[in-house]
Amino acid sequence: MPTEGGFLEPEDEDLEKTYRVQQESILKEVDLLSSRKPFDMILPVLGPYTIDYTSNGRYMLVGGRKGHLAMMDMLNLDLIKEFQVRETVRDVAFLHNEQLYAVAQKKYPYIYNRHGTEIHCLKEHGKALKLQFLTKQFLLTSINSFGQLHYQDVSTGEMIANYKTGLGRTDVMRVNPYNAVIGLGHERGQVTMWKPTSVKPLVTMLCHNGSVTAVAFDRSGHLMATAGLDKKINIWDLRKYEVLNSYPTWAQSLDFSQKGLLAWSNGSEVEIYRDLGGHNYRLYMKHRMMKGYQVGKVLFRPYEDILGIGHSTGLSSILVPGSGEPNFDTFVDNPMETTKQKREKEVHALLDKLPPDTIMLNPNLIATVRAPKNKEKTKKEIEEEMEEAVESAKNIERKKKTKGRSKPSKRAKKKEEDVLRAKRPYLEQSKEVDGRPDKKQRIGEEVELPKALQRFAKKPQS
Repeated sequence: MPTEGGFLEPEDEDLEKTYRVQQESILKEVDLLSSRKPFDMILPVLGPYTIDYTSNGRYMLVGGRKGHLAMMDMLNLDLIKEFQVRETVRDVAFLHNEQLYAVAQKKYPYIYNRHGTEIHCLKEHGKALKLQFLTKQFLLTSINSFGQLHYQDVSTGEMIANYKTGLGRTDVMRVNPYNAVIGLGHERGQVTMWKPTSVKPLVTMLCHNGSVTAVAFDRSGHLMATAGLDKKINIWDLRKYEVLNSYPTWAQSLDFSQKGLLAWSNGSEVEIYRDLGGHNYRLYMKHRMMKGYQVGKVLFRPYEDILGIGHSTGLSSILVPGSGEPNFDTFVDNPMETTKQKREKEVHALLDKLPPDTIMLNPNLIATVRAPKNKEKTKKEIEEEMEEAVESAKNIERKKKTKGRSKPSKRAKKKEEDVLRAKRPYLEQSKEVDGRPDKKQRIGEEVELPKALQRFAKKPQS
């Protein structure tokens, strides 16, 4: 149970830089099990590739653009299932565990089990471009080519919500792990945040002057990183909705690790940044792929110091010291869980499933007591307060003024004005309590009728 993460620490910060350390140097110093985890898988025919991990980090799902799907057990480095769907694959996503996963194919998203058997074809989603899964609510979320956002409950099969964003086609979607709010990046530089019970976005932020290319949320849910075609990467504080830091570069993919490292891909390079305090991110590690490889997706593996890279000619995995959470809770995520533990966890997850109403920007408001309303005053209390205010207004002493300005008549008139001024707010309160005006409406006074009754009103005489 180490108190501090095992980051790369240079002996002399002025002379030695951590981003100059290559993977070959790291592999010589780590233990035997860790040295087996990095790999390069060259698959040039069926790329580019996208990847996804289960919540415990044990299984990896691989999807090639030209129809190649594979699932691997990363603990034993075993291939569980590999097959060809013979059509375009845009995105892949695990559901609640490795038994089921969703694939966004050419026309519709499909759900497969771990043996590669097709379970469902989700035609209501249409031509899905990106997929995300909300673990606590069992909701599969997709954004299609028409800019429609879909929420579907995979435990009951019910379509919870279907909204048009109205901001055009987008393939940038990410879920905030803190509050399960979906973040979408749009072509006009906007980032919108959605929940299934709201027709309009909860938040609309103008983040860039060009199209948004990537969005990522920190584990705490209070930090958001965005990249755009204006060649800027911005780090946002979601509690104040303001920019904490901005970097003059562009990225095709972004991802935060469990310990707060930020990775982004830039062509054939992958850069990892570390927070040195006060959200001051500085270059921590750098990894260059072979010339011509275009990195499509970077994703940190949970509970491991591993960064998965999906690129145009295959897959890669590199060691990033200090990126994963070393001390995991076996009741939440257990990479070494047995078959019985998996079954028990799935049953408990279904019993503890949260309704879609619980998704909100501030989940701490759930189960809190509403603040008490101000008690409405009775008519008697209002009259008593009015009498006190009138007495205090009568007892006001005024200075004597010269040249006839302190005549008894003028002083009496000013005292009456003070009394009326003191009475006015209490008279309005008593009207609101009664719910009716004090005086009857005069006959000659005009009354504004509702539209349905205006045709019966008397026309004014010419």
